[in-house]
Amino acid sequence: MSNTVLNPHPGATVVLRGIVIPLESDVGGAFISDCCRNKERILNDSQLCERFGISLDDLKTIHANPAVRLAVNAESERRTRSGLAAQEAAAKLFQEAPEVLGQILKSEAASPRHRIEAARELRATAQSGAERTGDQAERVVVQINLGADQKLVFDKQVAPLTVEEAREGLDAE
Repeated sequence: MSNTVLNPHPGATVVLRGIVIPLESDVGGAFISDCCRNKERILNDSQLCERFGISLDDLKTIHANPAVRLAVNAESERRTRSGLAAQEAAAKLFQEAPEVLGQILKSEAASPRHRIEAARELRATAQSGAERTGDQAERVVVQINLGADQKLVFDKQVAPLTVEEAREGLDAE
């Protein structure tokens, strides 16, 4: 995900948590993206304020800034054209699906067929995180053709870092 902000006002800034942040920075881009999510009703005002440590009055002042408005509109248009806005809205609605399916499953008034379909969907939803385990772990295969029927093949299983490996990686930087 790129936080590149299409901003017709280069050098425009916003004050978040008492710090002046350029809209073209990563934090500024994340703020503009979250403002778009707020505009699309994926995030509400209080979530946006909490995330960036600002008050509702600060948010109103920020939204009055023409550079911010233009950047939010440009980002919103980009998100709409790329389908990202619809994808995130669908994901938010999907959070409610298990509850609705549970109501159908428990309802005596629902037809048996609908109850069975609700059970199937709930099972699929419950297992979606367990799709890739053990033997089915992700692999990376790099094959280099050296010509004359000679090949170098690197076939490795991708394993997540342990906590210790992750800490070592941070310390190395």
